[in-house]
Amino acid sequence: MPAPVTSPPPPGPAPAVGPTPADSPAPADGTAPEHGPAPVGAATPIGAAAPVDTGTAADGPARSPWPRFALLVAILGAAAGSLLLWSPTALLDGGLSHGMPWYWRGPLFAAVYAVGTVAFFPRPALNAAAGLLLGLQEGLLLAVLGTTLGAAAAFGLARWLGQDALRRLLRGRVLVALDRRFTDQGFRSVLLLRLFPGLPFQAANYGAAVSGVRFGSFIGATALGVIPVTAVYVAAAATAREPGSTGFLLSIGALGLLGLATLVQVGRAAARRRRTVTD
Repeated sequence: MPAPVTSPPPPGPAPAVGPTPADSPAPADGTAPEHGPAPVGAATPIGAAAPVDTGTAADGPARSPWPRFALLVAILGAAAGSLLLWSPTALLDGGLSHGMPWYWRGPLFAAVYAVGTVAFFPRPALNAAAGLLLGLQEGLLLAVLGTTLGAAAAFGLARWLGQDALRRLLRGRVLVALDRRFTDQGFRSVLLLRLFPGLPFQAANYGAAVSGVRFGSFIGATALGVIPVTAVYVAAAATAREPGSTGFLLSIGALGLLGLATLVQVGRAAARRRRTVTD
C-alpha cells in the first residue's frame, strides 16, 4: 500500500522549544534564573549586595570642598580688614542721623549692625550705640534685628562655603557629641549659647553652621536668646547720661551678674573637659 502524502509545514518561524524565560517559574530561593540576566528594574533580592554606583563620565570627578572654604576665609578676612577703613559705630553715630528720612533710619541701622557682626565688630559696642542713639525701646528692637540678620548672613556663608570642608575635621568624642547634640536638639542648644554672654557671638554662628542644626531653629533661637544680653547693654547705654538713675544702676548690676555667670560657665566647661581627658 502506498504511504500517505503529508502536506509541508506552513511558512514562518519555527516554534520555540521549551518554556520561555518569561514563562519559566522562578526558583523557590528567589535567585535569578540561570538562562539570562534579570529583567531591568528588578528589585535587589533580600540578603544580596546592592550594586555599587561607581559613577559615570557624565557625573564628572567629585569636587573638592577646600576651594569654597578658601573663598569663605577670603570673604571673612576682607570683611574684618575693612574695619580699618570704616567703623560701624562711627557710621551709626554720624551717617544715619543727618540728612536722611526718618523711615530709612531703622532699616539702615539694622543693616550696618548686621554687617558689623559679620566683620567681627564687638557687639557690646554696637548695642551701646543703639542705646545712645535710639533709646531703650527702638534701640533694643533694632539691635535684636541687626543681630539676627548678621547671624543669618554668617550662618549662610559658613553653611554654603565651609560645612563640607570643616565637617571632615570633626574628630574626637567631644566634637562628635557636640555635633550630635546640635543636630538632634538644635533650637535648645543654640538658645543656651545665646544666653551666655561670654561665648563669642561669631564663633557660635560658624560652629552652628558646621553642625547639623536647621536654619529655622538657628534663627529662632538666636532672635529669642540674644534679647536679655542685648537689653542689658542697650539699657546701660540709654541711661548713661543719668549715672544715678535706677535704670542705669540696674543695668550695671545686670552686667555684673552676666559676667559672673560667664565665669561660672567657663569654669564648669573646663572641669568637664578635664574629666573627659582623664576618662
